[in-house]
Amino acid sequence: MKRNLFKAAVLAFGGMIAVAAMPAMAEDAKSLDELLKMVRQGYATDARENKEREQRFVAARYDQQKTLDEAKRTLAAEEKRSSDLEKSFEANETVITERQRTLKERLGTLTELFGHLTSTAGDLRSNFLSSLVSIQFPQREQFIDDLIAKMAGAEELPSIEEIERVWFELQREMTESGRVVKFRTTVTSAGGEKSEQDVVRVGTFNAVNTEGEYLQYIAENGTLAVLSRQPTRYMDWAEDLANATSGMHPFGVDPTGPTGGSYLAALIDSPTLTERWHQGGVVGYVITAVGALALLIAFWRLVVLTLEDMKVNSQLKTKKANSNNSLGRVLKIHEDNPSMDPETLELKLSEAILKETPRLENSLNLLKIIAAVAPLLGLLGTVTGMIITFQAITIFGAGDPKAMAGGISGALVTTVLGLVVAIPTVLLHTFVSGRAKKIIHVLDQQTTGIIAEHTEGHAGN
Repeated sequence: MKRNLFKAAVLAFGGMIAVAAMPAMAEDAKSLDELLKMVRQGYATDARENKEREQRFVAARYDQQKTLDEAKRTLAAEEKRSSDLEKSFEANETVITERQRTLKERLGTLTELFGHLTSTAGDLRSNFLSSLVSIQFPQREQFIDDLIAKMAGAEELPSIEEIERVWFELQREMTESGRVVKFRTTVTSAGGEKSEQDVVRVGTFNAVNTEGEYLQYIAENGTLAVLSRQPTRYMDWAEDLANATSGMHPFGVDPTGPTGGSYLAALIDSPTLTERWHQGGVVGYVITAVGALALLIAFWRLVVLTLEDMKVNSQLKTKKANSNNSLGRVLKIHEDNPSMDPETLELKLSEAILKETPRLENSLNLLKIIAAVAPLLGLLGTVTGMIITFQAITIFGAGDPKAMAGGISGALVTTVLGLVVAIPTVLLHTFVSGRAKKIIHVLDQQTTGIIAEHTEGHAGN
């Protein structure tokens, strides 16, 4: 009984394993015996599959050996081919060396000729890269490059036509450098836009378009571009030349070269008067405002004193006092008081002259003050600018002399502005003050005459 129970337990355990390994088979089994049968069938199936895999592995081993033998045969063939190629290469090197020696012997003095030709072509190529003529004849640089490459390779000799063309290109460069030619080409604007424009080339010096704008030759890509900043003083000349059909026309030529020559660059980099004025900063603006005020005051007083002088001259021609001018108002006192004693009359007339003098000398002191203060303001701006410049040098160093010189130049602008304001103001003050003193002198002269006549009249009585 116990033996049967043990057997049943083993079968049950085996059945559990079969169920875990083959869930589909366990689902089909109806009893333990049927399950045991299925497990036996599974073992038989696995044994058969393992046998088949073993047979395939043995067959694959023979195939791999066959592949290995084929690779060994290929390696041996390639090694033999490599050895043959090395022998052929050595033989070819010997032949090439021999033929190069033969070529050198046959060239003879032509080697020296080709050396000079190569040197000349190299110099010519350098000239072509920076020449404005290349814009009009762009293919010649490629010809020179091909010729240099041919002569450097020593595999092909240059033809007579190519040698003659070198002479032709050299002669054409010299001829075109003395001509003024108009042609159409692509021009890049300051904004980067490209367009076809009529261009006038003045030898190898400058190029301008029909709008009078100076063009810069960019050697890197062989194109023309409008200068971002134009030499304003010479643009009218450029426009006249660009639109001319014949005749003689003035034109500003930059002899230092077409690729942004130093002279043209200096003109372009030089700031205009407006830019110089802005370099003065706040102090410069104050000096300008003070100078404008001085001009307004001077011209205003000049107009007033001129009209007053005309009225005084008119008063001198008549004996009746007119109160519309300073002399008339002074004479009015004598006219209103004919019987006044001389001492009192003299005091009254002196009082009248003193009353008229401030009106005639109005704002003259302000002009004098402006003439004295303007240079001081200029000095203030210069000192302030120098302080800022040296602070920048302390922070960033003095590695760029151009930037340092620009800062000092900007600082000195205020001094120039101060002197520009002070010198005319002094002259205007002198001129206006002279007009006022002239009128006051007329008043003194007339009052002195009146007092003398009045004293004589009283003495006769």
